[in-house]
Amino acid sequence: MSRIADAAKIADRKPDDVTLVAISKKQPDDRIEAMLATGQRVFGENRVQEAKARWAERRLTYPDLELRLVGPLQTNKADDAVALFDVIETLDREKLARHLARSMEKLGRRPRLYVQVNTGEEEQKAGIKPSQTADFVARCCDQYGLEIEGLMCIPPVGEPASLHFALLRNLAEQAGVSKLSMGMSADFELAVRLGATSVRVGSALFGERPAPA
Repeated sequence: MSRIADAAKIADRKPDDVTLVAISKKQPDDRIEAMLATGQRVFGENRVQEAKARWAERRLTYPDLELRLVGPLQTNKADDAVALFDVIETLDREKLARHLARSMEKLGRRPRLYVQVNTGEEEQKAGIKPSQTADFVARCCDQYGLEIEGLMCIPPVGEPASLHFALLRNLAEQAGVSKLSMGMSADFELAVRLGATSVRVGSALFGERPAPA
């Protein structure tokens, strides 16, 4: 996407340092096929079962697909998530870390992991509190043998996203991780300028999702 490249250049970054994650949840098959035809290979999904139905067969046709889970993960879906996804961006509690570690050992597969941070400390939103992030990352590594690649956040609606992107960048430095998943359709260019290594874009790529029949 040219807008990512432009934002990267403004920040004196290489456009290739930013991964575009196409958020394909609830998109109809024709739009997904059209996106695949452009060469896009990194897709994000919110739900394990929905993603399994959409992508299991397509993986046979497109072996270079990278699938990312960007929605909440229940512990009883850990096996399915580890089997399907290449990246899980929503590790947000110790119980889930324990289940993911067991699933990885059982299945012999190790998706890359991001810790979701609740940068706005919103009660209704999942994620580790900012003040607990570095300790949680360390426990995931030391106690459960997990390798944490980066951090992810979803800024609160109505607050300047830049404050939350800058906070996530600082937390990543404290935790010793290098990847930042931040920015969506409305603010991904800002996120790129503030250090995002991946952006999660849905409507800006696909258009608005069709209304249910």
